[in-house]
Order: sequence, then C-alpha cells, then structure tokens
Amino acid sequence: MNKIKVLVVDDSRLFRDMISHSLNSSPDIQVVAAAGDAFEARDMILRFEPDVMTLDVEMPRMNGIEFLRKLMPQYPIPTVMVSALNATVFDAMKAGAVDFVNKPVQSQLDDIGRWAQAELIPKIKVAATVQMGQRERGPAKQVISGKGEFRDKVLAIGASTGGTEAISDVVTNFHKDIPGTVIVQHMPPKFTEMYAERLDKECEVEVREARDGDLVEKGKILVAPGDKQMRLMRTGDIYRVEVRPGAKVSGHCPSVDVLFDSVAKAAGRNAVGVILTGMGADGARGLLAMRQAGARTIGQNEATCVVYGMPKVAYDIGAVEKQVPLEYVANTVYQVLNAMSR
Repeated sequence: MNKIKVLVVDDSRLFRDMISHSLNSSPDIQVVAAAGDAFEARDMILRFEPDVMTLDVEMPRMNGIEFLRKLMPQYPIPTVMVSALNATVFDAMKAGAVDFVNKPVQSQLDDIGRWAQAELIPKIKVAATVQMGQRERGPAKQVISGKGEFRDKVLAIGASTGGTEAISDVVTNFHKDIPGTVIVQHMPPKFTEMYAERLDKECEVEVREARDGDLVEKGKILVAPGDKQMRLMRTGDIYRVEVRPGAKVSGHCPSVDVLFDSVAKAAGRNAVGVILTGMGADGARGLLAMRQAGARTIGQNEATCVVYGMPKVAYDIGAVEKQVPLEYVANTVYQVLNAMSR
C-alpha cells in the first residue's frame, strides 16, 4: 500500500522537524516536504504533489487561512490545520480545511510523538480519504417555518469530520420556533465553547456550550463540551441535559451514540435525529435506537458529505428514514416537525 504523502507547513523550524519526525514514525505516512510559509508551501505542493497538508494558522507573510482561500480554487488539497486555541480555526474550516488539531503548547513538546499518534496521524489518515472538489452543492432549499408549537419535541444532531461547516449550514436556517436542540460535534475541549459562540452570532436562535442541568427549550441550541458526555434527561414535561465527564464511547467523548441513545429513551417518538458528515460509525447505533423508539431520522447524503462514514453506516443499518443533501436538511427537519404536529 502506498504511503500518504504529507507536506508539513509551520513557521517554526523546530516544530516542523518534530512533526515530521513523528509522522515518519508511522508506517502509513511519508513526509515528502516541509515549508516555513505559504510561498514555500505553494512551491512544495507543485513539486511534490502531496496527498495531505498540515498547516499552521499563524505564519509570516501570509497566514494559513488566507493561503487556503487562495490555494483551494486552484489546488484543493486535503488540509489539517494545526492550531493554537483560537476561534480563527473555524475560518480555516470555512476556507476549505478538512479538520484541525489543537497545537501542543511548549510544555507538551517533549511528548509530541504521543500527541501526533493520538491526534494528528488519525486526522491525516481521514483527510487522505477525502475527495476534494467533488462534493455536490446545490442552492439552499428555502426553509419553511413551523406550523405548530412543536410541543414536547426535541432535535438531536451529530457530526464529525466536516461537521463544523455542515452544522452551521443547517442551524443558520433555523427559526426561533425550532424545538430545543442538542448537538454533538467531535471537537477538542474549549474549541466547542468558541464554536458555540460563533454559531450564536450567525444564528437567529440562541446557541451556547451546554452545562450540566441546562434546560432544552424552544429556540435554543446546546453544543456538548469537547471533553464530556452529554445526555438528554426528562422530568415530566421538562427536558434537561446531563453533562458529565465520562469514558469514550464509540471512540469519542462526547459521543453521538451516547446522546442519541439518551434521546431515544427520554423523548422517543417526540424526537428528530440528524446525522451529518463524519468518519467512522459513531451515532449510527444511537440513531437506530431513536428510530426504533418512534423518532423521525434524517441523514446527509454521500454527494454532499466531506466524509460519508457515519451517515453511511447509519443508512446501511436502517437507522435513516430520509437521506437528503446538506442544503435540504434544515427544510426536511421542518417538514418532519410539521408532520409530527398534525
């Protein structure tokens, strides 16, 4: 099997060398070149034709986000951002990056090999499977507003690779009548808070990172923290979330399966589940539990996914009732909710 050819781009020579050494320790990866800025990286891309690029955000002469904006229209290479704790990483995702990892701080550099094995290498392997520039994208379907109060209804959404933009595309089309919504997006701690704050500025509805005991209410979206498991709980007519530390489930904390399983138990036929782009199978089993409990379920189709993994597994096991392009997901949610309210 051919190794994944990687270009490492970072303005720190020490960090470039350390990442390159760590990546080359993987039998599946070969670092073919390293660059200190966007202009060197452009030349290296043309010369070595890498399969994947790792890219720093903050660099001299041209930052990583501006580089992506200029690069992607002509050379759409799968890119994993290596970012310090900064919300600008979401600008990079919008510019075309596949995923990101939290850059180690100085005190972690002695253990960079373990960081690369646990964080960076898995995302490079996923990025290498992405067919850049081949995803279909039609005009957004006009979203119909709700025709009822959607009493006792709950909406649950799960996503992974490519999900930051997919979720944004969906929830920015929601109106204030949307039922209480709970979301798991695989993401490191602290980034989930920044992501929720970013969505809150873009959306008509309220969005924030979930806290233990938060009410799940109409017009509010709660995003699971990046290092805790989130479950839906019900007491009488009131829904709340339980947000607590926990072991990884289906390889993740937070896990979509954990959330969806809890929604199946707490809301049953009063719930709608949505599974979006992502590698692996997290969420498929939980979505099936939701459907078996009477919930309505929606999956993103292959043509619009960054990675058609989670939605595919869910579809294959019969967990997905309706499979639609990303630009139709928000409208389909409202169609389903209106049908449930009749």
